[in-house]
Amino acid sequence: MPLEPYKRGSLWWAKGRVEYLGKPITEYYRCSTGASEAAGAWAWCRDEEERRINEHLLGANRTLTFAEAVMLYPANPKTATYLIPIVEEWGKKLLSSIAPKDVRALAQKIYPDASTDTWTRQVITPVRAVINSFRDSDKGEAFRVKGFSKQERIKQDKRRGKRSRIKREPGSWEWLLKFRQHAPQRHAALALTMFVTGARISQAVQMHPKDHCKLDEGLICIPGAKGHEDRWLPIPAELVEELKALPLMWPRGAKRTDENLRLFGFADRSSPRKGWTKACKEAEIPFIPFHAAGRHGFGQEMNVRQSIDEKAAGEFGGWADTALMKRTYTHAEEVAGKVHEAFYRGLREAEKLTKISLSAGAIPYKSRTKLKKKG
Repeated sequence: MPLEPYKRGSLWWAKGRVEYLGKPITEYYRCSTGASEAAGAWAWCRDEEERRINEHLLGANRTLTFAEAVMLYPANPKTATYLIPIVEEWGKKLLSSIAPKDVRALAQKIYPDASTDTWTRQVITPVRAVINSFRDSDKGEAFRVKGFSKQERIKQDKRRGKRSRIKREPGSWEWLLKFRQHAPQRHAALALTMFVTGARISQAVQMHPKDHCKLDEGLICIPGAKGHEDRWLPIPAELVEELKALPLMWPRGAKRTDENLRLFGFADRSSPRKGWTKACKEAEIPFIPFHAAGRHGFGQEMNVRQSIDEKAAGEFGGWADTALMKRTYTHAEEVAGKVHEAFYRGLREAEKLTKISLSAGAIPYKSRTKLKKKG
């Protein structure tokens, strides 16, 4: 059993063994932590685990460096790319010496002209992941780094002379229909698939014509992403026929094997960009990136333009948190027109009830002054 605290009298004790990769590396503990509060006992357990794992990996009296911790962390390719410049700066830095303020400062040092969102994505998140992976944070307090505030974001944008978090126009049926008139077959099918299912571009390009399609049953499978499992969705008949019409395609340079087949024939998420950009130009419509045209377009269409049940939209589009869907994937449209329409709707109703017209006006200021004197 992993090392964990329990209360004994007025103090908290620890019991269990320190584990590494699921295997015990110490004898069984049953000793006092010296702490009178649970938080202090958890901190003791965490520090003891860190110390004993250091000894197990590196020998006694050694402390893990950040570079050594990175080597133990199972990073995906993108995270590994972000970790390279961090290791160049902090490779020899002891893991135990890293404070949250150091991480924030490092982000600004490595990427002085980047946005605060980039600092968070490319420095804070990977550093936090490496440290928490080593600490095994479910047994104690996690390593946390305070994010950058709105004021800090605005200040950095002014300093670098570039605005971050630019609002993207979400896709719409009008935009999609014009796009498809000038797009190659597979680009047109890709855009329609993302718009009607809420699939991300990275999910769509992964789709295999056999493994992810049951078109005779009107179903396609959206590959899992961001902690979600694969999801099979019933799709409109128009999309079924369009996907059936696609020829078998392999990404450029790939061997012509069944395993390498892709529904849309693209190698990765950036492969459709050239044809996508050209279609927008020829259709004389604004360039809308994949994510904005697809997933944001789906969210906007379902939540704002058609106003369907948000639970249904969230489940179909693959959002576990409908609040996130409405906060991030919906956008204000025709703001002034909608407000003015509501203004006049309310005004007409009030005029009918009171039989008073807005054009009747109010008592002129001078007349109102005379009325006060008479009173």
